[in-house]
Amino acid sequence: MQETRLDVPQILSRLPLFQELVPQQISALETACRERRLSKGEMLFQKGDMPKGFFVIVFGQVKLAFPSAQGNEKVMQIIGPRQSFGEAVMFLNIPCPVFAEALVDSLVLQIGSAPVFELLESDPLFARHMLAGLSMRLHSLVHDVETYSLRSSTQRVVGYLLQHCPQNGACEGSFDISLPTSKQVIASRLNLTPETLSRIFHDLSTNHLIEVSGKKITINDVARLREFDL
Repeated sequence: MQETRLDVPQILSRLPLFQELVPQQISALETACRERRLSKGEMLFQKGDMPKGFFVIVFGQVKLAFPSAQGNEKVMQIIGPRQSFGEAVMFLNIPCPVFAEALVDSLVLQIGSAPVFELLESDPLFARHMLAGLSMRLHSLVHDVETYSLRSSTQRVVGYLLQHCPQNGACEGSFDISLPTSKQVIASRLNLTPETLSRIFHDLSTNHLIEVSGKKITINDVARLREFDL
């Protein structure tokens, strides 16, 4: 991984969570930042580790997952650039319930908890941004429970593919997407086995709704795909 000097204040100020902060506040956060450069497959933290702050991805991709005694895992979330994670565990000061592993070479900023707590006490707007971020995370978890409980396996896959529409789900016709990670990780994220995901991709291909070539998937007809398996 290439070593480059980071402009940490600029990176922090561009994050949605920190956009409203003044330079002095950004500087306070910068002093608590630690760069974590991870190779593909490297662990950021293990389940059971105590939190020392929270994390922001500069580039790369990290998965949060539960391990199992059988050697399998359940992927809870796939985190990408400009996204943060670990805030709730930091506030609760409890052991991490998941592990975090880099899916590709990644650069992560670990932000210590002390300046964050100070900003929460002194800046109501920052507190509101932090609450909004946690609320969005909770909304996403509720949506996941609804998806896994009420939707069929095929509907989950169709919904996942449509999430990658370039126009935030409003596109029509056809478009290409590149899967952000392996099909095994995507299957776990959708609460499916890899075999089930492969079967659904095959069924969608047989119905001429998609074409699969490695990680590249062509959506042939968005309207028909939306209506499939309703």
